[in-house]
Amino acid sequence: MTPSRESRRACKHLLAGLLGPSGPEVTCEDCFANLDVYVERELAGDGADVLVPGMRAHLEGCPACAEEHDSLRDLIARDTGGRI
Repeated sequence: MTPSRESRRACKHLLAGLLGPSGPEVTCEDCFANLDVYVERELAGDGADVLVPGMRAHLEGCPACAEEHDSLRDLIARDTGGRI
């Protein structure tokens, strides 16, 4: 019996989660050190993910850093009217 496409996709997703990111890995320390620059570039639409490779993957996998990112992004967006 051949596994379904959905089953293969689920296995790949599970394996990727176990192996971790394939690109540069950002630690929490790296995240906090670069978060202000990342959020400013993100709000400006200037390719934050290119400037800080691996940050998006870290934020997707780390609830503490994601919360800090969301708080900072909301604060800056509110203070600048969503523009940098």
